Amino acid sequence: MMNTLTRMLYEGGYSCVIAHGAEIRTFTQRGITDLYDLLRHDASFLKEALVADKVVGKAAAALMILGQIKLLHTNVISQPALSLLQEAGIEVQSGRIVPFIKNRTQTDWCPLEKISYPLCSANEIFQAIEEFIRTNKNQSGNPDTMK
Repeated sequence: MMNTLTRMLYEGGYSCVIAHGAEIRTFTQRGITDLYDLLRHDASFLKEALVADKVVGKAAAALMILGQIKLLHTNVISQPALSLLQEAGIEVQSGRIVPFIKNRTQTDWCPLEKISYPLCSANEIFQAIEEFIRTNKNQSGNPDTMK
């Protein structure tokens, strides 16, 4: 099944592909938007799910932990994200392990990676994500600025 998900991820140009039982959903939003929305509005779909994602930082890892996924396959994962997932007992298949996830312009850390880096638990990180979203909504009026 994971081979199917990873093939779909790259061939379809998706940001994330998730399977819960026989149901497979594809996602296209940037950053953690889809994981966050899924956790908030359809968390049962994440429970015991298989996830294929291109890049996973600590914030995305926290959302996956809170959603209680079963298995993650990713091409790139930050060491803090990998550690958090392993501590939660989630199986991870990864390509490259990097010290941190960079922002889109490759000039600095991803904002959510920077925010979540010093935090220890998925719940703490979730609270920081929500604060980040509130702040960005207030500043831009656009909630799609999560990474």
